Amino acid sequence: MASLQPDASSVLAEASQILAAAGVDEPTLEAERLLEHITGVPFLRRRIGLAQEPSSEAIGQFLDLVQQRARRIPLQHLLGTAPFLHLTLQVSRHVLVPRPETEQLALLAQKHLAGVPNARVADLGTGSGCLALHLASSRADTRVHAFDLSPEALDLARTNATNLGLLDRITFHLQDAFSPDADLAAHAPFDLIVTNPPYIPDAEIRSLMPEVRDHDPILALAGGLDGLGPYRSLANRAHRWLRPSGCLLAEFGDGQAPELARIFRTPDWDHISFEKDLSGRDRILIVRPSRSEAP
Repeated sequence: MASLQPDASSVLAEASQILAAAGVDEPTLEAERLLEHITGVPFLRRRIGLAQEPSSEAIGQFLDLVQQRARRIPLQHLLGTAPFLHLTLQVSRHVLVPRPETEQLALLAQKHLAGVPNARVADLGTGSGCLALHLASSRADTRVHAFDLSPEALDLARTNATNLGLLDRITFHLQDAFSPDADLAAHAPFDLIVTNPPYIPDAEIRSLMPEVRDHDPILALAGGLDGLGPYRSLANRAHRWLRPSGCLLAEFGDGQAPELARIFRTPDWDHISFEKDLSGRDRILIVRPSRSEAP
């Protein structure tokens, strides 16, 4: 590292090599993102020669971030933010970094609410608040109740809501909505329940990529012996929290669709279906309560 010269091109070349050797998938792009973060200069301006060379101090800060990324600390944790559709959210080690599959869940939820005025939504395991914030931002008359068992996650979600001017549309609850004895009746009924619950089987946590295994909160990952514990709880209880016309949308993991269909194939649920992700895998559970009476 001592041989680096204080100019952007040589620093970036060295940083890309370091990140590639550490197993980072897109080392050049991530190096560019880190330098842009430190200097505040959009990388396109630098690429076409419209930016000054970074100072020695900036280069030192950049190289420190590169070494942290080489230790597989998530890029979003180093930047402090992550994009989610049209939103930019603060993230930390206390919440999952939002992923493309969850963006798809958010868009599907928005579609389901399109014809529902004054919709009431429950976001279970809100984390960064990405789902709640997207839905609250999409319709001014939508009201969201966001639940999480982590005080740190709720604090971050509340900060995101404040930053986006959406705090008046979301109510935050410190509560484990996936507990076998969870009861959200005091806040029901809802037109939609949306959730990205923990769905990784406990034994598979150790095999996850380092960014997830070592830096995502374990409470947001581990779904029990087979990864389906939270869904069993929802199948037993969540129909009580929905309006007769309501719907539950839940993200899940690879290969879990057949067992989820079995879990929800009870007298309390109807119209079980699945939405595929961009790679063609079943990824989102869609299910409606079969009861005709209101909660």
